[in-house]
Amino acid sequence: MVTGDTPSTFRLEFSIDQEALLALEEEIFGKRMLLTDRDDWSISQVISAYRSQHYVESDFRQMKDTNVVSFSPMFHWTEQKIRVHALYCTLALSVSRLMVRQTALAEVDLSVRELLRELSEIQETVLLYPGEKGRPRVKRMLTELSNTQRSLFNIFELDRYAPKR
Repeated sequence: MVTGDTPSTFRLEFSIDQEALLALEEEIFGKRMLLTDRDDWSISQVISAYRSQHYVESDFRQMKDTNVVSFSPMFHWTEQKIRVHALYCTLALSVSRLMVRQTALAEVDLSVRELLRELSEIQETVLLYPGEKGRPRVKRMLTELSNTQRSLFNIFELDRYAPKR
């Protein structure tokens, strides 16, 4: 109920019908209704698909991140170049999500950002030693790997690209 005669004296008075609130809490609050046109899906498939939507939402957030697998900044002005940019950003996200999936199957739980950071920290060092006739000898070796990096190294079989000992 509003009381008062002028805007400066208007006052709103209200009360809550506790029985009606309790009825709403019992019947509606905290519940979700899922509607789908997938008549051939079981209830558990519908619920699983609903609960998995956060992966897609996470990927959209990832594409807004300007540092890792991002869609922007984009320095293109023609439609063709923008389409190509969109294609390789989408491919990069797809590949990184597949990599996350592969690590999860190996029981290494990492986000896209964590996975790419760990992989980027696997580095090769080149050592130059004095050699015969003034030509330097070259020795290539990997920096020391953390347990997570060692796991990723094995999962993705990076020894194919690593320097041979």
